[in-house]
Amino acid sequence: MLLIIGLGNPGKKFKKTRHNVGFLVIDEFSRENDFPDWQESKKNNCLYAKKEIASKEIELIKPLVFMNNSGRVAKSISRKHNLKPGDILVVHDDVALPLGKIKIVQNRGAAGHKGVESIIRELKTKEFSRFRIGIKPLEIKNVPKAEKFVLQNFSKNETKIIQVVVKKTCQAIKIALEENLNKAMQKYNQ
Repeated sequence: MLLIIGLGNPGKKFKKTRHNVGFLVIDEFSRENDFPDWQESKKNNCLYAKKEIASKEIELIKPLVFMNNSGRVAKSISRKHNLKPGDILVVHDDVALPLGKIKIVQNRGAAGHKGVESIIRELKTKEFSRFRIGIKPLEIKNVPKAEKFVLQNFSKNETKIIQVVVKKTCQAIKIALEENLNKAMQKYNQ
């Protein structure tokens, strides 16, 4: 089994914020690949959907906790299924990358991302794969106060760019599942 965790904050208030790009990707991936409706796991504090793709059982996860506690959900689900870190893909926003850029990485530090920090802390390893999605506006060199910036909604122009990158990220995930992560990295890490 492979676990794909989209990071975000639960609730309508955060739905269209920069920090919820992981949820946008997971929702789109679920739609594009005809996953069943989301179900809630109160025990694991998440929404989940399962389906087989490329002869692999895939479970999509949207934590129902705030970003900084995402690791609790990752730990709970990975224990439930007895998964190794290599069986986990995490999709999240990245304020260090330009808006619309995708960067696929493995075995890397959190670089200040609180949700990723939480997962590393709870799993006691950084040996999982991540699909980082750039949210830094192209016209800004340094993002002021990242904590506030990531909780802002995208502008209309940014939303158009994000819609494209969400679809590209779904394609990258599909390549990683059907072929391998290195193929996805070669194609999308440019």
